[in-house]
Amino acid sequence: MRREKYFSLILLLLVSANLYAQDQISGTIKDSSLEEVIVTGVPRATEKRKNPAVVSVLSRTELNRNAYSNLIDAISSIPGVSEMTEGPSISKPFVRGLGYNRVVTMNDGVRQEEQQWFDEFGVEVDENTVNEVEVLKGPASLRYGSDALAGVINFLSPPTVANGTVKGKVLTEYQTNNGLLNGFLDLAGNNHGFSWDVAYTHLQAHDYQNKYDGYVWNSGYSEDNVKGIFGINRKWGYSHLILSSFDLKLGVIEGARDSATGIFKKHYLAHDGSDSMGIAPLNQSTDYYNYPIIHQHIRHYKAVLDNSFTLGKGRLNAIVGVQVNHHQEANDITKGDIYNNYFFLRTLNYDLQYLLPQKNKWDISFGVNGMQQSSEDRGIVFVLPEYDLFDIGGYGIAKRSFGKLTLSGGVRADSRTLHGKALYVDSSGNRVAQLGSSSVEKFADYHSDFSGFSGSIGLAYDLTKAFYVKLNLARGFRAPTAAESGQNGIHDGTPFYEIGDHNLKAESSLEVDATLGVTTNDVSVEITPFVNKINNYIFPEKLASVHGGDSIRADIAAGLSGPTFKYVAGDAVLSGGEVSVNWHPGTIQWLKFENSISTVSAIQLNRPDSSKYLPYTPPTKIISKLTFTADKVNAAFQQAHFSIWIEDYFEQDKIFYQFGNETVTPGYTLLNASLGTDVRWKGKTIGTLIIAGNNLTDKGYQSNMSRLKYTDVNNVTGRTGVFNMGRNISFKLIVPFDIKKG
Repeated sequence: MRREKYFSLILLLLVSANLYAQDQISGTIKDSSLEEVIVTGVPRATEKRKNPAVVSVLSRTELNRNAYSNLIDAISSIPGVSEMTEGPSISKPFVRGLGYNRVVTMNDGVRQEEQQWFDEFGVEVDENTVNEVEVLKGPASLRYGSDALAGVINFLSPPTVANGTVKGKVLTEYQTNNGLLNGFLDLAGNNHGFSWDVAYTHLQAHDYQNKYDGYVWNSGYSEDNVKGIFGINRKWGYSHLILSSFDLKLGVIEGARDSATGIFKKHYLAHDGSDSMGIAPLNQSTDYYNYPIIHQHIRHYKAVLDNSFTLGKGRLNAIVGVQVNHHQEANDITKGDIYNNYFFLRTLNYDLQYLLPQKNKWDISFGVNGMQQSSEDRGIVFVLPEYDLFDIGGYGIAKRSFGKLTLSGGVRADSRTLHGKALYVDSSGNRVAQLGSSSVEKFADYHSDFSGFSGSIGLAYDLTKAFYVKLNLARGFRAPTAAESGQNGIHDGTPFYEIGDHNLKAESSLEVDATLGVTTNDVSVEITPFVNKINNYIFPEKLASVHGGDSIRADIAAGLSGPTFKYVAGDAVLSGGEVSVNWHPGTIQWLKFENSISTVSAIQLNRPDSSKYLPYTPPTKIISKLTFTADKVNAAFQQAHFSIWIEDYFEQDKIFYQFGNETVTPGYTLLNASLGTDVRWKGKTIGTLIIAGNNLTDKGYQSNMSRLKYTDVNNVTGRTGVFNMGRNISFKLIVPFDIKKG
């Protein structure tokens, strides 16, 4: 009944907005805010209303007003965006029910290439250096190539400061739940077109806690990140060099419990040198930098040269990026504090785009982009083959406005080659140089070639000054990953033995998006339904033994065995959409009431009921937020705000239950709030103080997209798995300063 109640509320608000807008059509409608401008997926900055694709924007101000545990956790408040989690330091973005290598993450103008193929690998971007987030929902292969099947998340850096100025800011934050300490220093300047921006972040947290688990053992983490932007800005364009270093160390939550007490267990080295499990010391849960053997160390280094030149009457944009990723995991106490898994990845990104001069209201651009990638396995446990990858894609995009109508579209051709390299191991699982009488082939040498066509065509039309409609048809393309095509083993973070298939074909999708919107002085409404059909959707399927039951395989090097899954392909359909209803009365400018609902249905075609739903599909989500603002409270406090909102997640019973590895997740509601103000002295802002709280009622809950939901049973309480974070209060102080004014 709760679902019907919320849909009725949304419908009532829609009807009210419709009646109000119709009443305003005969008069002059003056929007209460400037039109949002987006840059993701378009050749030139474009009004959001004029772009057929569905794009959501989250500003730095909105990011500051939340008590999030990581950057992906922050953007999961956007309708249609969700997160796969494994504790507060690991989150993977999902867009409209799809994640992993089906979502492209952009940062500093290039696609962020880490180790996206596995649950335990998060997004390695410094949250403090992000000025704005744009999320493009739907296939974006036209501009970004393979993997942008579900959408694009673009993390944008702050703009260059004004000429003749040197300014900076200091951010400090403390969070109560896991003692998070966040310190950030940024200093930027511009001297006659020579610009620079240098930033440093240090972040540390101990174990987090909730009402059912207490402190969750081994959930602490720390970061040290450095970023510098150095550029030249001239009439002919600009050239910017971006250098960054991301360094994260984190514990890995296993969730093992003592059967008698329900207390978390940790690994100890027994007297005979074997791995033994004992009760974790509770007095260490509030220690910082406490990393037992089971932990990860992640480093991501990046250099990007971002250029834009006037060329003829048009403009040439050229971006080259180099990324180096180290992902190390220590997970075997019998081998000491060494990294059993060590995934090493080099990536070269390139993007060349030419924008023709506008003529007869036509905006036309064409370009070529792609990447070259080389992966090495420097560990002693081998899960997927070392590989070399190269892809290239060429595209053309055109847009034209005809009064109230804007048409845009384009086509693209992609080619990707993947070379998986052979690996041989001896009877103990150690790497050997060649195949012999005492060794076996762990990974076969193989070559896979993929090609695909992408494209989109869409329109945006202003029916009136208040009403607008948009329609977009897009085709996406995604080549299989090295994990899907070549994996052969068990990763320590999962109990499954997974096998890839060299013969998998590329995925292709066809998505239809529609938008009906209304914007008046008092109300903004958008309804954005979609349907996405995916051919050759790749997923792991459990294998049966010839003797009946599960096929069990052992991974000698990992010292583990488990049921066997092999990657196969079928067809899938995802459908759903988002509705937002925002009330911002023009006569009461200090009040804003924002509401959104997002839902997705994800079905595999031609499958039995037990396996027809895609695993870990996000549930229907409703967010309702009430915000009060005051430009001036008094001389000392200005630009003040108070927000209170709920996040309501419905029960998720549309699950993949064939193999018993997904269970129904009950619905839950979280209460959050934020209070903040600028503090001024003698007419100058000397700081911004923000207090934000998440899960204020200390609700004990598990997200259906948390992998920790499937850890051990607590025999004392009867509850299965580890629960999400409990009440968390953030205290944030941001102090800006000017060294030189323009």
